[in-house]
Amino acid sequence: MSMNWQSRRSDLNPTGRLLTHIASASVLAATLIFETKASAYIGEGSSFLEFIPAIIIISYLEDRGPALAATVLMVAAGLWTRSTLHGQISGEDWARAILLLISGGVIAMTFHRLRQDVRELLEVAEARLAAVEATESRYRWAFERAAMGFANINEKGELLQSNRRLSEMTGYEEDELAQLQLATLVHPDDRDALAQLLAGLGKDSASFASEVRLSRKNGSAFWARLTLSLSVPDGVLSETIFVVVDDISGRRAVHEALRAQKEWLDLALSAGRLATWRIDLKDGIVTGSGAFWDILGLPPAGSRRLEELSAVVHPADWPKLAVSRKLASVTNYDVEIRVRRPDGHIRWVALRGREEKYDDRLQRLGVAADLTERRQTTLLRAAAKKRERIMLEQRHRFINLFPVITALVNMVNDPENNLARYKETLIDRIRSLEATHLLLSGNSSGSGMLHDLVVQELQPYMGTREISVGGPSVTMSGGAAESFAMIVHELATNSLKHGALGDSKGRIEVNWTFASEDAGSDIVFDWVESGRRRRPAKVVRHGFGSMIIGVDGAPLVGHSPKLEMTDHGLRYSLRLSRKEIGP
Repeated sequence: MSMNWQSRRSDLNPTGRLLTHIASASVLAATLIFETKASAYIGEGSSFLEFIPAIIIISYLEDRGPALAATVLMVAAGLWTRSTLHGQISGEDWARAILLLISGGVIAMTFHRLRQDVRELLEVAEARLAAVEATESRYRWAFERAAMGFANINEKGELLQSNRRLSEMTGYEEDELAQLQLATLVHPDDRDALAQLLAGLGKDSASFASEVRLSRKNGSAFWARLTLSLSVPDGVLSETIFVVVDDISGRRAVHEALRAQKEWLDLALSAGRLATWRIDLKDGIVTGSGAFWDILGLPPAGSRRLEELSAVVHPADWPKLAVSRKLASVTNYDVEIRVRRPDGHIRWVALRGREEKYDDRLQRLGVAADLTERRQTTLLRAAAKKRERIMLEQRHRFINLFPVITALVNMVNDPENNLARYKETLIDRIRSLEATHLLLSGNSSGSGMLHDLVVQELQPYMGTREISVGGPSVTMSGGAAESFAMIVHELATNSLKHGALGDSKGRIEVNWTFASEDAGSDIVFDWVESGRRRRPAKVVRHGFGSMIIGVDGAPLVGHSPKLEMTDHGLRYSLRLSRKEIGP
């Protein structure tokens, strides 16, 4: 540890201090002897100036106190010598004595001030030296214990100094590293990169960095970021180059994993014909992958204004792109929009993702998929299924048609055996049956009254059987009307085969009412038969007709179906939702 100037003076060898005092005393004694002899031989012509060199020497050797004391002693000795030898002290001697006294004081104070200045300079210099030593100590501590490898090399690439971390990275001891060149540590395939770094130093920049592979002592390699830097005074290459070695093997592995994952993601998106997109809702900027713009039928672009998409998005679907009013930090986003491509084709596009805040900016991001082919396939399947259902229904009605016609023929009775009237009555029943079938096969977009649907289905049997129909006025939409007519048709067909319509004394009551006074309440429909049944009540067949009225599940229209059968009657009830059957 450095010491200040005062401590250095106090720690001087006692022998050295004694020699200093002896030298000062000798100079003082020699000066006094010389002055005495000079006064004796020269007389009054001698002056006090011969004391000044002695005062200077003593002021240099001693502090101001001894120097002032020696000056006073010299003045006193000079005056005493002149008084003894000449008997008196002249005014000129007094003037010289005073001048000597002043000169000695000035010399002593000057040396004292110079000594103080030198002491302060030494203290400042020692403080700076201590700071430099402390900085160097900290630098050495950091150099040795740094998390990265550090080394110094010369312009030839020889390692001059290295730290502990570099030794741990490479597996070499520090003394072994001192005998190697930096190029030896670099993987052979990356030595050209090192040569370029060294060649560029001092020309293009004072610092260069590159990712290279370094070889360990055991032959294995690891990735490191190598940074070479130097100071370039006056354009001349310095003697040493500072090398920083950062082990990035883990970072490199993560980077490679992310790159591979991105390739897999791109492959998966491409295989699934998906595209990525992002909308900055604050600035109204849309960015997307090339596949996204291709789905929209637009040329690739880095970004577009959201308003530009209004030219291709169907006007009815444009509100789906509006900003959500939900305040949740993250909201799922799932919409389907129609896009009119420049070639005129309409495409269905699904946008699925999230709506969230990022850096106080509301944004949407996710994937896009072209659903056009899927929707077309779905529509074709729905159409095929509907056609299949219609064909099955027509087949079922066709199969039921012959028993119904046979029953109508048997039901028509003319006691007078009037063939013309029998024919006319039979044709009238068949035309009524035809009207019902035309309703079921007609345009499903039309509406109908519930009363008309029931009456039209039972019209062929009115007049020969006791039938009553009643209920409030209810309008049914086309699809609901057709489905409900099928239910009534199935009930009538079943009644004709096994129930009241097949019995000459049978009776049918059909009525419907509102479940409550509420305008949106359900309609309760009841079909009640009384009369002998041809099939025992315990025998229940499960077929297409049972599926229509809901015995084996949900009915074609309505809900909560109930079927009760006895040997002397049947009761079927159904609840119709106003929203379901409304026009």
